[in-house]
Amino acid sequence: MKAMILGAFGPAESDPLHWTETENPMPGEGEILIRINCCGVCHTDLHTVEGDLPGARLPLIPGHQAVGKVVAAGKGPALFRSGDRAGVAWLNYACGVCSFCRSGRENLCLSGRFTGYHNHGGYAEYMTIREAFAYRIPEEFPDEKAAPLLCAGIVGYRALRISGIARHERLGLFGFGASAHVAIQVARHWGCEVYVFSRGPEHRELARELGAAWTGKPLDEPPAKIHSAIVFAPAGELVPAALKVLEKGGTVALAGITMTPVPPLDYETHLYHEKILKSVANATREDGAELLRLAAQIPIKTQTELFPLGDANRALLLLKRGRIRGAAVLKI
Repeated sequence: MKAMILGAFGPAESDPLHWTETENPMPGEGEILIRINCCGVCHTDLHTVEGDLPGARLPLIPGHQAVGKVVAAGKGPALFRSGDRAGVAWLNYACGVCSFCRSGRENLCLSGRFTGYHNHGGYAEYMTIREAFAYRIPEEFPDEKAAPLLCAGIVGYRALRISGIARHERLGLFGFGASAHVAIQVARHWGCEVYVFSRGPEHRELARELGAAWTGKPLDEPPAKIHSAIVFAPAGELVPAALKVLEKGGTVALAGITMTPVPPLDYETHLYHEKILKSVANATREDGAELLRLAAQIPIKTQTELFPLGDANRALLLLKRGRIRGAAVLKI
């Protein structure tokens, strides 16, 4: 099969992924083999490729927002049949028996494994996945529109839940990439008034198109305090900015898998009045199932830019430079 493989970590500017022909993977017990049609390009892929995240095993095929059709299955329960559409997300395995799994927090599993990080991902023609960790894709979404829902959508949805935002409250979104452009549609569905903070004028324009009540630059003063906020951009300097405009008793959720250093916080300015600062780590399969059901109900409209598989390096570089409107998707 054809694949884009990472042999050594390097900046996106150095074209670190290499076009390779390799053997097709074979599904083991409890696994399915998927012929991939589309795979989303995520900031986590960028951090993986550039070596920002410890523990990635090389050589590696990145990608964890893959959509395609099942073409074969290993021994075990048949949850999918040949020809079924299936999607693959970030969570690749959870043990089911540790204290986190038993308490409904498999996203924190002590033995958790992740797609395109511990296991080969979707920047390829084929991949395998444990069928218990694959998703059925709603018929409402063609493959290229479904792909961003599998990480950008799922993590954005979990971030909304962790932020504690309630219906008809004011929500602040800091950074407006793939996750935020899905999260705003869920928040608007809930009747929330959404303020978007982004340094990119084209991102602010998209936010207004998707229903933002106000847009501004990251350090601008919004027209009112916000009840909850999500920081999507991996920029630590946005944490005090979000806390400063947060209403008493509100929560700031940090949705990035990594972040630059957070500056010192002033207790009275940033934290007093029972403000909460909380990180978002991965997501559970139930988060994914809920988001896909809700996405079909709304329905969510993902904005995508398509790239051929061989242009994966270019897609990552444009993502790094903030020049993707919505979500980048590789067409395999």
